[in-house]
Amino acid sequence: MNMYREVRDRLGLTRDQASELLETIEPGKLERIESEKQLPSPDDVMIMADKYSEPNIRNYYCANQCPMGQHYVPRIKFIDLEKTVLKLVASLNAMHDKQDKLIEIAEDGAITDDELLDFISIQKNLEKVSLAVDALELWTEKMMSSGIIDMDKYKELLNR
Repeated sequence: MNMYREVRDRLGLTRDQASELLETIEPGKLERIESEKQLPSPDDVMIMADKYSEPNIRNYYCANQCPMGQHYVPRIKFIDLEKTVLKLVASLNAMHDKQDKLIEIAEDGAITDDELLDFISIQKNLEKVSLAVDALELWTEKMMSSGIIDMDKYKELLNR
């Protein structure tokens, strides 16, 4: 099923109710987006993510429907805080064990054939760290959009 439709259904909204909530997306356009006859615009995605309080809609669009994003943006799965933190700590621990090797590889400014396998392994570990950080950011956005975390207080503390 289409991601946009899944979110609307999960919220228990009819297409007309959703269109009213979204304000700038008429029911006909919403139907075309949900039936995959039309791609949403980036503005449509931002509105749906904000009004539905589902920030993962932005990641879905970027990772799956945006031509540039499909190449550069990984799909982030929303998971609970405990699993997110465990994944982050595990990936950081794995990276900690490889930091000396990374320094050794980088010190001459080149990657030799005998260093290539280690370098690829380090890249994969760094990608796991990056995905875990992205998942934590997505979790935080979701908590702010649903009011569980006070967004103003969060931003105030973040900018200190």
